[in-house]
This record gives sequence, structure tokens and C-alpha cells, in this order.
Amino acid sequence: MSGAEHALAQAVKPLVDAMGGKLLAPAEAQDDDVVLSWEGEEVVAVRLPQLADSLEHILAAMERRHGCPLAELDRRTKQSVVRTLEARGAFSVRHGVETVAAALGVSRFTVYNYLNRENAARGD
Repeated sequence: MSGAEHALAQAVKPLVDAMGGKLLAPAEAQDDDVVLSWEGEEVVAVRLPQLADSLEHILAAMERRHGCPLAELDRRTKQSVVRTLEARGAFSVRHGVETVAAALGVSRFTVYNYLNRENAARGD
């Protein structure tokens, strides 16, 4: 059974795809890749995306989930998207606020307002 056909590889594939990662043969793994083993045998390697690539992947997934470009969402839904992105660490990525603002079709100032409003509501 090849690595891609192994039950472990099949089990983690949806997660790796959702993160924007890539499955590889263990022999192709580089230093930053994660090699997964099963019963002592290296089965598959996972190449994780760079953080900036992850943000783009997350934004694309959110568009698919909402069924339209994020810029077409109403204000309340955009605020919900910002909360979700904050929970996922989107704003720790360099230019994260700018990237999210562009995807939402709002200004950086608006994204900061959404974040500040959420933090104030939580009592931070």
C-alpha cells in the first residue's frame, strides 16, 4: 500500500486540505515537513503552508462557505468573519489586517473597529 493510499493518509487528507497543506511521500520530506508514522513505519509527510498562504486559503474557504465573495456580505456577517479570523490568528500574520480588509471590501480602520468592538464586548 502506497503512502497516499494508507488509511492514515486518507484520514488526515481532509484536514491537510483544509489547512492548505500538501501530502508527500516521506522520502520527499524536507526539514520543516511533518512526517507521520503508523506502527513504526513512516507513511506520509505533510508540508504545512506558510502563514500568509494559510490566510488566503482560509479566506477562500470562508467565501465558499458563505457562497459569495466576502465583500458582498452584510455588516453583521463581516463582523462574524472578523471574529472567526481573529480566533484563527489571522491578524498575527504580517499585513493580515490589510489582507482581510481587502477581502471584505472595507478599510483597515473598519476591521480595527470590528476587532475593538468585539474586545470591548468581551471586557478585554
